[in-house]
Amino acid sequence: MKIERAVIEDMPEILELQKLAYQSEAEIYNDFTIAPLTQTLEEIKNDFANQLFLKAVTNDKIVGSVRAYKKGDSCFIGRLIVHPDFQNQGIGTKLMNEMETIFEGCKRFELFTGHRSKRNLYLYQKLGYKKFKTEKISENLKLVYLEKFRK
Repeated sequence: MKIERAVIEDMPEILELQKLAYQSEAEIYNDFTIAPLTQTLEEIKNDFANQLFLKAVTNDKIVGSVRAYKKGDSCFIGRLIVHPDFQNQGIGTKLMNEMETIFEGCKRFELFTGHRSKRNLYLYQKLGYKKFKTEKISENLKLVYLEKFRK
């Protein structure tokens, strides 16, 4: 498995993987209208124009991805995804570590996940992220914001 920068031609495959990976999140919240599931190819291509995408590749197949952008001294990380058949193999950790390496000039990293997304919260906290804010989106969903400061 290798981690590398994604290219615009990868967007259809990453979007397909995103929709597969976010099914479990949609089930947790009983909401299949969440943005990662309704994003269009045009929208993800627009994201690609403004964000750095990484991909995890095994046997010429994308099995994971994450995206981020820098604003000020902060790096905002989003949509860490790993194919369900490849979860719990360290791919998410490798993608996160590589993103933090690429954005080494940033003093702070920020991301968010849903309050019931226990596996995500566990991973991010294991990687050194700490909760700093919770935002109520609906009766079923609160977003938990986490941050990590570079030492």
